[in-house]
Amino acid sequence: MAKTIKVNLGARSYDISIGSDLPIGGALGNKSGVSALVVSDTNVAPLYMERCISLLEKRGITVFSAVVPAGELSKSLDSAAELYGNAVDAGLDRKSVIVALGGGVVGDLAGFVAATFLRGVKFLQVPTSLLAMVDSSVGGKTAVDLPQGKNLVGAFYQPIEVVVDLDSLDTLPEREYISGLGEVVKYGVIWDAELFDYFEQNIDAMLSRDKGVLLNIVKRCCEIKAEVVAEDEREGGLRAILNFGHTYAHALETVSGYDKWLHGEAVSLGMVYAAKLSATACGFSEDNVHRLISLLDKLGLPTSLDEPPAWSKLRAAMDADKKTLNSVPHFVLAERMGKVVFGCDVEENTLKKVMIGVERKKYEHKNK
Repeated sequence: MAKTIKVNLGARSYDISIGSDLPIGGALGNKSGVSALVVSDTNVAPLYMERCISLLEKRGITVFSAVVPAGELSKSLDSAAELYGNAVDAGLDRKSVIVALGGGVVGDLAGFVAATFLRGVKFLQVPTSLLAMVDSSVGGKTAVDLPQGKNLVGAFYQPIEVVVDLDSLDTLPEREYISGLGEVVKYGVIWDAELFDYFEQNIDAMLSRDKGVLLNIVKRCCEIKAEVVAEDEREGGLRAILNFGHTYAHALETVSGYDKWLHGEAVSLGMVYAAKLSATACGFSEDNVHRLISLLDKLGLPTSLDEPPAWSKLRAAMDADKKTLNSVPHFVLAERMGKVVFGCDVEENTLKKVMIGVERKKYEHKNK
């Protein structure tokens, strides 16, 4: 049975539909004469592009498609420029829609293009990865990366609809699926202690992709993000809590060239770092630190490294992060499970000391 969650943003409000075998484009209605550009990647397009095009064409929409190479390296200004060219060639106008069919990279890239082409055309999200379903497809953050840092060029631009079809998780590679669980776990830490308990009680079901458990998890994560975004659309305050673990994660992705770690893997490592900072600076209990690390371990996510990048490189990358002010990185830290605070600065010596403490054992990609 499909579930619907509304993101309440006044005139920019939209629905998130979650279920199986869902229609696409309900927010558009039947629009003869309207054109769409469906953006996907080389992994997803062979699986779902034909179905997506067919569902849109049934609404009378003229559909064009563009496919980018899979992976974070496609989240670039060069890729955006190519998509602008595709949009021009397709004859898109201000009544047109750009559809993101794929994971977080495709959603961020296509959303950025939609926000900027003709100063903004309609944008529709069809996430196919777990990470995109619970996080990047909701809330209107769009961006591309620069060599100096992740997501440094972007815009807040809300979609008109998010269609979360859980059936697409059946074809998601194991490593990509496990990576998405990193963002899932985050919601229990930042907002809902009972949800964290639910994760601990359903590890096997999560790993086996049980549809009932996934429906519960995706729905709850989307509810949390919708509530946060409705209160703080442009990250002037509360929305910053969604960045728990991300200051370190983005730095790690940057110094690794965006091609070593999947985003959820980097977030997992970043949450361990943030949790240990929280224990030092915010009173987060050691028991909760161990609970978090244990859950991440059992889900197959990385929790430590034996060959980390040099601290000086990581620290420099943190300075380029959007959340850094006057060369002081600001962290989201946990007070207790389900409650975090944002905008925290931490003494420089503590940042380095805690980093050394999390670099203990080798993590190998088990799901290539």
